[in-house]
Amino acid sequence: MTYVLHFAPDNASLIVRLALDHAGLPYEARLVDRSTRAQETAAYRALNPNGLIPALETPHGVLFETGAIVLWLADTHGGLGPAPEDAQRGNWLKWLFFVANTLHPALRMTFYPEKYTGTDRRDQARLRRHMQTQIVGQLHRLDDAAADWQASAPTVLDFYIAGCLRWCALYPEDTDRGWFDLSAYPALHATCARVETLPACATLERAEGLGNTPFTAPRAPTPPYGSAT
Repeated sequence: MTYVLHFAPDNASLIVRLALDHAGLPYEARLVDRSTRAQETAAYRALNPNGLIPALETPHGVLFETGAIVLWLADTHGGLGPAPEDAQRGNWLKWLFFVANTLHPALRMTFYPEKYTGTDRRDQARLRRHMQTQIVGQLHRLDDAAADWQASAPTVLDFYIAGCLRWCALYPEDTDRGWFDLSAYPALHATCARVETLPACATLERAEGLGNTPFTAPRAPTPPYGSAT
């Protein structure tokens, strides 16, 4: 069966797209049009009741949550992360879950503070500043621990990290992003550079209009169709 990836440009679905293409897995990319809030429709919520992107249709049912999808792909197909019997598996897993459960949610709070604080813009600004400070600390910890999670070949964790770093540099579009400097994290910068050398990244760049340095020097997306926000 060909997988079906429900995606929007420059959303978390790009991490899953990288994994699918890197593993050479057949899939259909099906747009979730954020410009019409398609992710909130009953049809999409039947796939992902949380109304979040991505969702992946598989022969065994629909998967959602980015971390769950990429870990399932790695375990199902191999070549996307340490095998269960690999001595490095535990170290790799704990940092995969750190990115999925700590870093990614922290980013979401900076993108959508109103979902957590309500309509008061001062509260939103305070939360955003606080979370940006937290993210800087998280990135330093991730950078310092690179020996725990870096592998000889790219893994889905590399893809997840690269996506999060891209979003640190670009979003929210209407706020000061001077708090983030990729060069402060040499191991993370090297991870982004390595991902950019992959054929799967070239496919992503074309499919979602991300330019030829989507992680080391990102720019706003210009997707051929669909909307990132």
